[in-house]
Amino acid sequence: MAINDSFWQIFSRRKSAYIGLFIIVAYVVIALFAPWIAPHDYRAQDRTSIMEAPSAEYPLGTDRVGRCLLSRIIYGARISLTVGLVAVGIGASIGLIIGSISGYMGGWVDRVVMGLVDIVWSFPTMLLAIALTAILQPGLHSVIIALGLVTWPEYARIIRSQFLAVKQKEFVEAARSVGASDFRIIRKHLLPNSIAPIIVVATLGMATAVLVEATFSYLGLGAQPPQPSWGSILSMGKDFIYHQPLMSIAPGVAIMIMVLGFNLLGDAIRDVMDPRLKK
Repeated sequence: MAINDSFWQIFSRRKSAYIGLFIIVAYVVIALFAPWIAPHDYRAQDRTSIMEAPSAEYPLGTDRVGRCLLSRIIYGARISLTVGLVAVGIGASIGLIIGSISGYMGGWVDRVVMGLVDIVWSFPTMLLAIALTAILQPGLHSVIIALGLVTWPEYARIIRSQFLAVKQKEFVEAARSVGASDFRIIRKHLLPNSIAPIIVVATLGMATAVLVEATFSYLGLGAQPPQPSWGSILSMGKDFIYHQPLMSIAPGVAIMIMVLGFNLLGDAIRDVMDPRLKK
């Protein structure tokens, strides 16, 4: 189903869509304007205010080296959104290209591609991502690349199945009969009518990417100090849960709300694009 005006009409009637969209837009604004919103530089250390309780100067207190916790949470939104957008973009792009070729060509090409997808999917996703991150050396870029390389099969399967169904339609046969090239058929006819499920999966995949990045940073495989990843802040805070509980609570809440936003938005888009729910 192509995305048209009816999409926005139905989307506007979903309250959960507004909530999810508001959350994500709020995080984007926070990430973009972090230097003006954050009360301090996330790297600045105040050795006279180590593990300080919330105050007017430090609204959420400070960590074990005297850095402003609120500032680090605010800047952490940049890392989570970056990982979500870029990792999903890599995975979706690879999956779209490979799945489109597989679904359109069919035959032995389809069998080879689906065999490759089955091989990748035979490995536990998280274990494969950890292995790739370790090979590439721990860091934010490694996490992004690893997530992109382990998630593309899902997008490839979806776009392949869509192509197999849509390429049998009359309008595709008509385009082929008038001499349209394969590239034009794919770009003008197949992709616009097959992209809807990819948008849904990509939106929900953003939530997964945020969680995985936080997990990897918690384990020391993701963003490296002094980068203010929510996972690394949470990891540091576990040792001071009784003395400074906000070090664990604040990043945990930030992760939870962002994941909730992507899930609500993804669920709303899925419901809107489901033809069975049109009525």
